[in-house]
Amino acid sequence: MDKSQKAAWVSSLKQVFEETTLVVVTHYSGLTVAEITELRSQLRVAGASFKVTKNRLTKLALAGTGFEGLNDLFSGPTAIAYSHDPVAAAKVAVKFAKDNDKLIILGGSFQGEALDVSGLNNLAKLPSLDELRAKLVGMISTPATRIVGVLNAPGSKLARVVGARGAQSE
Repeated sequence: MDKSQKAAWVSSLKQVFEETTLVVVTHYSGLTVAEITELRSQLRVAGASFKVTKNRLTKLALAGTGFEGLNDLFSGPTAIAYSHDPVAAAKVAVKFAKDNDKLIILGGSFQGEALDVSGLNNLAKLPSLDELRAKLVGMISTPATRIVGVLNAPGSKLARVVGARGAQSE
């Protein structure tokens, strides 16, 4: 990589750090290309990304961002998972690490707040943004459904009484 390529890489990674809310730092030593591809596809489906990093250049990109506290985690074969959704990257990375012990989660940061492995595990247990939206819509629509049922009930009861009375008189 020449100097201009390194500068472009640092600026693109800096932009990623400025736009994302969650970064998970991992060691990926021993993972095959197929396993990394599988992890990337799982993260992509969840709305997150996975990037193998160059430690020295990543530390330069971290400077001046909210994730600057992650500097100490970048040694050895590191990669980052990141997402705009507060739990997507953590959820997929933690699940993948449980299934494959070659991926080691070192720590991470959520909106500038440093997280250790247990913090990321707790974050991964939370429902995703889409799941929360679905629950909220369900909670909002349930009372409306009940109101419609209550409003329709008197009419249907009246029709049954009239029908029963008509059947009785015959």
